[in-house]
Amino acid sequence: MASRKAIGFVGVDEFSLEMAFSAIRHGYDVQAFQINSPVIEDIVKLGGVRCSSPSEAGRDVTALVILISHIDQTNDLIFGDEGALRGLKPDTVLILRSTILPSLLHKLERDLAEIHEIAYVVDAYVSYGRSDDLNEKVIIASSGSLDAIARAQPVLSAMCEKLFTFEGEIGGGSKVKMVNVMLEGIHFINAVEALSLGAKIGIHPWIIYDIISNAAGNSWAFKNYLPLLLKGEVNHQILNTFVKELEIILNMSKSLTFPLPILAATHLQLIHGVSLVDSGDDVAAPIKVWEKVYGVNISDAEKADTYNPEQLASEFTTDSKSVRRVGFIGLGAMGFGMATHLLSSEFCVVGYDVYEPTQRRFTNAGGLIGNSPAEVSKDVDVLIIMVTNESQAENVLYGENGAVSALPAGASIILSSTVSPAYVSQLEHRLHDKYLKLVDAPVSGGVTRASLGTLTIMASGTDDALKSAGQVLAALSEKLYIIKGGCGSGSGIKMINQLLAGVHIASAAEAIAFAARLGLNTRLLFDFIAISGGTSWMFENRGQHMIDNDYTPCSALDIFVKDMGIVTRESSAWKVPLQLSTIAHQLYLAGSAAGWGRIDDAGVVKVYEMLTGVRVEGKIQAQRKDAMLHSLPPEWPEDHVLDIQTLKESNSKILVVLDDDPTGTQTVHDIEVLTEWTIESLVEQFRKSPKCFFILTNSRSLSSDKASALIKEICRNLDIAAKSIDSIDYSVVLRGDSTLRGHFPEEADAVVSVLGEMDAWIICPFFLQGGRYTIADTHYVDDSDTLVPAGDTEFAKDASFGYKSSNLRHWVEEKTNGRILASSVASVSIQLLRKGGPNAVAKHLCSLQKGTICVVNAASERDMTVFALGMIKAELTGKRFLCRTAASFVSALMGIISKPPILPSDLGIAREKNGGLIVVGSYVPKTTKQVEELKLQCGQFLKSIEVSVEKLAMSPMEEREEEISRTAELADLYLKVHKDTLIMTSRNLITGRTAAESLDINFKVSSALVEIVKRVTTKPRYIIAKGGITSSDLATKALGARCAKIVGQALAGVPLWQLGPESRHPGIPYIVFPGNVGNSTALAEVVKSWTYSIRFTSTKEILNNAEKGGYAVGAFNVYNLEGAEAVVSAAEEEQSPAILQIHPGALKQGGIPLVACCISAAKQASVPITVHFDHGTLKQDLVEALDLGFSSIMVDGSHLSFNENVAYTQFITLLAHSKNMLVEAELGRLSGTEDDLTVEEFEARLTDVNMASKFIDETGIDALAVCIGNVHGKYPASGPNLRVDLLKELHALSLEKGVHLVLHGASGLSEELVKECINLGVRKFNVNTEVRKAYMDSLITPKNDLVHVMASAKEAMKAVVAEKMHLFGSAGKA
Repeated sequence: MASRKAIGFVGVDEFSLEMAFSAIRHGYDVQAFQINSPVIEDIVKLGGVRCSSPSEAGRDVTALVILISHIDQTNDLIFGDEGALRGLKPDTVLILRSTILPSLLHKLERDLAEIHEIAYVVDAYVSYGRSDDLNEKVIIASSGSLDAIARAQPVLSAMCEKLFTFEGEIGGGSKVKMVNVMLEGIHFINAVEALSLGAKIGIHPWIIYDIISNAAGNSWAFKNYLPLLLKGEVNHQILNTFVKELEIILNMSKSLTFPLPILAATHLQLIHGVSLVDSGDDVAAPIKVWEKVYGVNISDAEKADTYNPEQLASEFTTDSKSVRRVGFIGLGAMGFGMATHLLSSEFCVVGYDVYEPTQRRFTNAGGLIGNSPAEVSKDVDVLIIMVTNESQAENVLYGENGAVSALPAGASIILSSTVSPAYVSQLEHRLHDKYLKLVDAPVSGGVTRASLGTLTIMASGTDDALKSAGQVLAALSEKLYIIKGGCGSGSGIKMINQLLAGVHIASAAEAIAFAARLGLNTRLLFDFIAISGGTSWMFENRGQHMIDNDYTPCSALDIFVKDMGIVTRESSAWKVPLQLSTIAHQLYLAGSAAGWGRIDDAGVVKVYEMLTGVRVEGKIQAQRKDAMLHSLPPEWPEDHVLDIQTLKESNSKILVVLDDDPTGTQTVHDIEVLTEWTIESLVEQFRKSPKCFFILTNSRSLSSDKASALIKEICRNLDIAAKSIDSIDYSVVLRGDSTLRGHFPEEADAVVSVLGEMDAWIICPFFLQGGRYTIADTHYVDDSDTLVPAGDTEFAKDASFGYKSSNLRHWVEEKTNGRILASSVASVSIQLLRKGGPNAVAKHLCSLQKGTICVVNAASERDMTVFALGMIKAELTGKRFLCRTAASFVSALMGIISKPPILPSDLGIAREKNGGLIVVGSYVPKTTKQVEELKLQCGQFLKSIEVSVEKLAMSPMEEREEEISRTAELADLYLKVHKDTLIMTSRNLITGRTAAESLDINFKVSSALVEIVKRVTTKPRYIIAKGGITSSDLATKALGARCAKIVGQALAGVPLWQLGPESRHPGIPYIVFPGNVGNSTALAEVVKSWTYSIRFTSTKEILNNAEKGGYAVGAFNVYNLEGAEAVVSAAEEEQSPAILQIHPGALKQGGIPLVACCISAAKQASVPITVHFDHGTLKQDLVEALDLGFSSIMVDGSHLSFNENVAYTQFITLLAHSKNMLVEAELGRLSGTEDDLTVEEFEARLTDVNMASKFIDETGIDALAVCIGNVHGKYPASGPNLRVDLLKELHALSLEKGVHLVLHGASGLSEELVKECINLGVRKFNVNTEVRKAYMDSLITPKNDLVHVMASAKEAMKAVVAEKMHLFGSAGKA
């Protein structure tokens, strides 16, 4: 019986042999069936096994490859009595190599699934690579369902050099073949058209071949078919094959209602050729076929004497004449580069252009300027003309102030514009009459190469003209060709190049648009075609523009309107029917007519988009988040967090997370993070035997080389520290950015170089809190409930770590520069996680070849938990993994259960008053939006300081230092006055010309922020550091933290640390806010939850708390600022609630400013304090007080009759309760004097319990001021005589009615009486006399200054207030 790791083949060809050889090298056994094929013998020689039937070939194999050339074969090969299904197991992968239509493949797949329960079917288009790296090596384009592709991928990868997987549905491989073949066919006929026109105008075929093979008109078909065609080595069968395959493609296009005009013309030309072969005419060699088609004798042209154009150019330039002065007309993009290069080559150049700013720019570059073509042409040896077309050339030569009128006799003109050969020939004759020489020298190469002097120039003319211009031509070119045949030959070869290039761009547009209509991933298709037989120079260059949807003009579409117009005009003049060129010209005309003439010539694809409605842009499209997540299978039903915790408890292995910036701690809590990695610190950490700890490397801020060196150093120290302690085992995780930025693969390579090769690398950037999802191997970023492919976000444009690929397999290939191919990257699909669970994950990981990179898909925390448990189980079998992940992976691997966001109260700093410090260094657009929202929402209490990045990074040291000093001083002042302070870098992003320069700018800015925070001496209430590099540098360099505890998160995805005892501010809450986390309001939400809360506590709340706590609260009469400050200061020191009380008399004197002063003091206090209006005896006063901001009022109708008192109190109570204010009222009447109001003893009356009950019911008051023998002012010498028995009855009533008892006249009561009153329900004591006396006594001693008077008074009153707080039992109750 064959090994389970085996591949079967049913039907073999030359590709099968290559695939079998590769599979055997990768450790697979091979068994094959084919009747009468020598390939079978070769497979057997390689070690394969010959099978007698398809069923035997499919027995006990991992995958079965079936070669099908016609749908009728499926009955015998698959479904017959000895068909492959007889020996096939349900989990075998069926790989169909076929040329049948995708629709037939779909039917076959359905039959296999529904009737025969074969679940894994893919199709594969197998061909040879045609690029330099992959020439003649097998490449495969495969397609199928996600599950089928995932299962087939390892097998397909083992059988080829490069694998392309088109996910979605079967048939993609056949579609890719269609596109490749259509391009190869078009390029073949186009090459013949070019050869025919070239031969007709007298250019040797081999000269055309040699030049075009190295120019923009090249294609694989041109380079490989043309020599065979010229040598007579092409078989007629190639024509029949092309006719047959292109017919299939055209039929498919008809069924899709999709126009393929270039392909249709190609097909007609091929049919014409085949008809000539079948006619019996003398067309023994294929070249004769095309001679008949185009009416051109190519054979005779090929027999003419050949020469070497480059060698000829060398001879002319060696013998060239000295040039003193050069004129240059046409300083456009190309012309300016050419002219300035001549300046740098020490030519004297006089320039002219119709656009005056360009002339000024040329002057600034060191050139001379003429005001007309004639002025430029005076006294020059050589005049270069680089204008757009023949009309412009004619005008600058013969128009008003034209060059010809001023050129000296014997001067040479170099015409580098792309014009028709006929025009150049005619122009030479006209110039000859003026004793002027002409060099026909069109150029190719683009703007950059023009400025570098590395153009390709195709020159022709008389020997004398060429020698006169040789020195200039040599200076401008890297490749200089001299074309024999006189003026017009250079333009002729340029015309041939443009003919080829123009058709190649148009055919690329047709092919890519058709691929889009077929439903193919056009970017992946582009990658495949670029290394296949359908490629061309223009396909690889302009096709990229099409799929990037980037039409920034490299060469405008209108240029090809002109150039292809030259081709069609010349072909008409020479009577050579060029059908492909004519159709391409019409497509460019259509594009220009639609308004796209000035965009890049790749914009011709828009003609197809406009006609058919397809979009060729080859990027993964953004998806609606809810729709995509809903389309996934249900989550795995079991939650394995407890299983992971159990395994971790029984396993002593320590997880060491190397975090490239501090934000990686955003999903964990109660774990330590080290900011140093000395062996001693690591030994100390290992001895604590934690399950996990972080090391903050901050390597993302370093260059690649420095990051690698750092990781190696840390790994070496880890290894030494672990070996110095018995029984220490650990594993390493590289925590990186969830948006794929950072040093990959450099850091992973560094780990492996120290700790040894791993069984697999795990790539897992899923991060739920940040909205990062990986689905079908593509990484997405959530943006307003839209999942945007990561490669399309601002993160992918990072100056240091930018990338293009959103598909993680392709991202790996991109980041490793092709060292690791996308086809070799494995993945764990969401389907595997949700249908197979942890055991399936473990099995999959154990099956990976050593050193494989594996991508993990995940769309929920449950997915992460399933993968984590599966990986742990794989590790228990001895497997070693190196993980490069985002933050979610670590918490999943540790079985950490999230907890709610941490608030100041959780850390015991809720009442601290210092301002918080927010430092923003991150530049990502999300941060900028968050800062704008922060300033909008918190501007009323937040102080903002913007630091100029230009001054920090680009200005002299003096300006940098001044900016740092200014910012630090201002921030320190704001913090000292308890203001939350934002320090933010200016939002204009400044980048360098290279990634290294950008990192250097980042370093200068970050180091400046460090210096600013170092100079801030005031300890903030909390610190928020926005951005990874910023948060790392501030923690380690500005605050000196070597260790911190990860307490939890301030917001989902926003870590909160407490810095270690060695730091400048031990224990300070340090919030690490990533630059790329949260919505636009996230930063504002965190600041609002952490800023000092100015909360105006209500009197009702204070008294309710007193009732619960069994204590009383002092209400202290205040008259001025000193009184308010005395009460607040005492309350804060004693941690006691208190009430600031204002009597009508005080209000009359102090007015609204006194009230405002008290309210402000209450709001700013760190303990609960309210403001109360006392003894409101007049309605007017009370109504006014309702709108002044008091928390409570006392309605004093004690001077009224009972019924009047009830009515009066009831009226005010209704108004006050509408404002949620507490109402206190008095029943009975106190004697004594307060604030010049005196009540005689005979007027005093005690509170009646029965009347009190009725009073409370009818008025709805909240607090009752009782009269039990207490008095305002001083008690008599005999002391207070309180009716405690009455208070006891009133207490019972208050409990029944739910009101608080208040006792006025607390000054002078003994400690025993006060405590007894509290025990009997008094919750508010009014204190006035003793506080006032303390104030007045303080004035007796003379003071030197008014401020000393204020300070002395405040301290005197404060002492009395503090004493009362202890007496009332409120001290320590805040």
